[in-house]
Amino acid sequence: MTQPDHTFLPFRKMHGLGNDFVIVDERAWPSRVTADLARAMADRHRGVGFDQLAVISDSAEADLHLTFWNSDGSTSAACGNATRCIARLVMDQTGRDKLTITTDRGTLQAVDAGNGLTSVNMGQPQLAWDEIPILEQMDTLHLPIDGGPTATGMGNPHCTFFVDDADAVDLAARGAATEMHPLFPQRTNVQFASLLAPDHLRMRVWERGVGVTLASGSSSCATAVAAARRGLTGKAVTITLDGGDLQIDWRDDGVWMTGATAYVFDGQWRI
Repeated sequence: MTQPDHTFLPFRKMHGLGNDFVIVDERAWPSRVTADLARAMADRHRGVGFDQLAVISDSAEADLHLTFWNSDGSTSAACGNATRCIARLVMDQTGRDKLTITTDRGTLQAVDAGNGLTSVNMGQPQLAWDEIPILEQMDTLHLPIDGGPTATGMGNPHCTFFVDDADAVDLAARGAATEMHPLFPQRTNVQFASLLAPDHLRMRVWERGVGVTLASGSSSCATAVAAARRGLTGKAVTITLDGGDLQIDWRDDGVWMTGATAYVFDGQWRI
């Protein structure tokens, strides 16, 4: 059998509503992903460009395991849109309509939602200050930060501001400042959301370790949970992001996220 040429690392590019990913499958190819490699591949001028890099590996307890790298070389326990993309990829490859996926966030369920859509159960939100985590004990529904945002954990920390007009916010400036706020010892993802209807939110995202993104699955889940906790919406909402819409449903068994995914291209990265 021909031995693989380890001079090159095969990858696949996908996106969920413009939230884009490089996917490396180490089940068939030993992964060489490091922080330096992730940063190099993430460069949109000299590399491939992505918001997150996801590595697929074998799991003893599930169908597969996912590890996530941010574009700055840091790691994240959760990435909802990447999980949906990979679930769609594997379901298309295997003909299955359900998958079990392990991540550092925990074990997630993915199902084919029909019409090309994919649903992932992102698990129960983390609402206690020490689970998100926040630096010290406090009410996570109204943080002592200008604008009174809500903190939520979805395997990664989130800080959601509810504003009159999300499109009027200086996302780059406020997102960057809030990501580094000392209340968040692990930094935080930042969302600005405005209420369009009792079941519809407009949201924009600053992603921890990435910056402005067109969409974010875990951010959408966190914002839906925060809105429901504040009594602004019910538990099932449409989130309209810069890249399109996600359906979020906070159920008894976790926060379900449903949306579209897209294949972009396959490539090889010279090691």
